[in-house]
Amino acid sequence: MGKIIVAGIGPGSKEDITPAVLDAVRAADAIVGYKYYFQFIQQYVREDCECIDTGMKKERERAQQAFELAEQGKTVVVISSGDAGIYGMTPLVYEMKRERGSDVDIQSLPGISAFQKAASLLGAPIGHDLCIISLSDLMTPWEVIERRIKAAAVGDFVTAIYNPKSIGRYWQLYRLVELFLQQRSANTPIGYVRQAGRNEQVIKVTTLGEFDPEDVDMFTVVIIGNSQSYISNGHIITPRGYYREQQDQDIKPGQQIMINSFRTIESELHNQDIPLDHKWALLHAIHTTADFEMERILYTDDHAVEMLYNKVANGELKTIVTDVTMVTSGIRKGALTRLGIEAKCYLSDPRVAEMASSQGITRTQAGIRLAVEEHPDALFAFGNAPTALMELCDLIRKGKAHPAGIIAAPVGFVHVRESKHMVKPFKDIPKVIVEGRKGGSNLAATLCNAILTFDDAEQLKPGRDL
Repeated sequence: MGKIIVAGIGPGSKEDITPAVLDAVRAADAIVGYKYYFQFIQQYVREDCECIDTGMKKERERAQQAFELAEQGKTVVVISSGDAGIYGMTPLVYEMKRERGSDVDIQSLPGISAFQKAASLLGAPIGHDLCIISLSDLMTPWEVIERRIKAAAVGDFVTAIYNPKSIGRYWQLYRLVELFLQQRSANTPIGYVRQAGRNEQVIKVTTLGEFDPEDVDMFTVVIIGNSQSYISNGHIITPRGYYREQQDQDIKPGQQIMINSFRTIESELHNQDIPLDHKWALLHAIHTTADFEMERILYTDDHAVEMLYNKVANGELKTIVTDVTMVTSGIRKGALTRLGIEAKCYLSDPRVAEMASSQGITRTQAGIRLAVEEHPDALFAFGNAPTALMELCDLIRKGKAHPAGIIAAPVGFVHVRESKHMVKPFKDIPKVIVEGRKGGSNLAATLCNAILTFDDAEQLKPGRDL
């Protein structure tokens, strides 16, 4: 009884054929394969070797011929491009062995897959968890393929696409891009290689948002990066984390937990395509509340967080005034000290009770009136009392207050929504607002912390002052 060796001959260049496969080809009594592939191995084939080549879509016939020859005692090599176990002949040969009840010995020799060759030409796009999806629906229903596409996009896998397009299948790649853009940023790197390893080779790098499916055909492998992938000097890099691990060695455990939490939150955001300063505030808000509804209800004026940080950095902003002491307590003391900022709440000031009693207003309103007299240009942060926020709005309209910025996150059921609506017309004041009834002292404090640490946003390293 002979044997069948199923061999992957690589993507198309002799340099990419493994020595084990070359040895098998040289020793073969017969070689069976798609006729196009024989050009890549012809120089290694023995003169007396029987070569049986067939056209496309003749996989079952090729496997059957291989068994008939092997059952005559011959050593038969069945060739596939790339790796024979990836969309190749190996699974079919094993299935046919079971179907025939054959005693023929089967051996599988791996080869360099097209996605591996393409990845090497694109740089280092597959440095982390990845999956491979074929868009051919000849033997797999499209509904199944689409479920797999969605899972890959949601799971943040680097994704290699085989059979992206053909004359008859023109729309599937468009649908894949549509599904990925629902989960991934338009800036996600995407690379594609046509005829990888062959004379007609073409390499292109772009982004998911700029990608044109019309530039792709059936000889192309497409690789989509994950949320950590980036483009550098025309190459796609998906980091494994070694540099980050080295950079994190001096980080204290509490900060490391916060960094890991932020990375998790960022990966689960529905919309990745948002300005950095808004994202930084949003990550803080979700981290504090574990509430992803913040993605919908957190409002920031354009560049509000960045502008307020710049005021802090250049010494223009020196004071944060809060409506209640819990907000003041939640602002990181290390950040305040490092930046020379004072956080104040006037509720404990003895003048507040007297003013509230004599003027028939709430203590938080009285606290804001006193604060405006002494610090009219402070950053005002509200995490509890809508009446205090409404008081500030009234003082702004009267020209008595000129806040550097406003954080509007009062919480509750009475006048809460209205107080937030009252803030929005002040177009010249940078604002961060938690829309609707939600809010709280913890939210107001964490939004202050987001402003004070905005210089850590690009590296996604929160918690410096813990």
